[in-house]
Amino acid sequence: MKKLIAVLLAGAMCASLAACGSKAEEPAAAPAETEAPAETEAPAEDAAAPEEDAEAAGGEASGEFTTVTEGVLTMGTNATFPPYEFYDGDDIVGIDAEIAQLLADKLGLTLDIQDMDFTAIVTSVQTGKVDIGLAGMTVTEERLENVNFTDSYATGVQVIIVKEDSDIASVDDLEGKLIGVQEGTTGHTYCSDDYGEENVVAYANGATAVQNLVSGSVDCVVIDQQPAISFVEANEGLKILDTEYVIEDYAAAVSKDNEGLLNALNAALKELIADGSIQEILDKYIKAE
Repeated sequence: MKKLIAVLLAGAMCASLAACGSKAEEPAAAPAETEAPAETEAPAEDAAAPEEDAEAAGGEASGEFTTVTEGVLTMGTNATFPPYEFYDGDDIVGIDAEIAQLLADKLGLTLDIQDMDFTAIVTSVQTGKVDIGLAGMTVTEERLENVNFTDSYATGVQVIIVKEDSDIASVDDLEGKLIGVQEGTTGHTYCSDDYGEENVVAYANGATAVQNLVSGSVDCVVIDQQPAISFVEANEGLKILDTEYVIEDYAAAVSKDNEGLLNALNAALKELIADGSIQEILDKYIKAE
């Protein structure tokens, strides 16, 4: 089978520029004094100190990149992908929402989450409508042509949902079957490559794909494991096959024109992974079997 390979990108933080100043009163008396150079150098050191203090307090993050809205990290997502992103009342919550909040906190920014079609996320990042795309999104060669990706923060598994009485027992049984997928996802790409577009039906979201499986419009649904678990729990008569279709890594999409933000996010991710914060969020939503 043709499979797209997940890649990881890593970046390094750049140093910020510091400006210097001097006293306005000194130049009039300075020409006749041999000590004048020493007097003009001292204020320059003092002027640099506030810059250094700001850097230590997080100025390094705020000075290395721009955001769509000053002081705000704008995240594009598709909130139909539990447990990574979904609605709780009017609020978008889940793994990606919580990770994005930690990243925004690290960078000294507030977080704004915008819900949109999954297929619009990469374009929105590319055109500067949002700062990052965080939506259980896999790094693929095709997406890398348009955006950059941060280091991976989680691993996803593509699985197959079928009815309990289905004759589909493994990936080997998908040939000739009608497969439901979420439009624009890697599952959509994989199934189209492996079984042909004529055997794949793409829906706006995973929930719609699953409902069409329940009604018998498709023979199975290929989707990420964690949403699959939620959908099966919510719909009687369905099951997930033990066979894994493909394993992939999730990362955040960032504009190719904003390398500073990519570097800052990677530095923040590194800290959040090292101190266990990311794992704590994953464990909160994904229970060990």
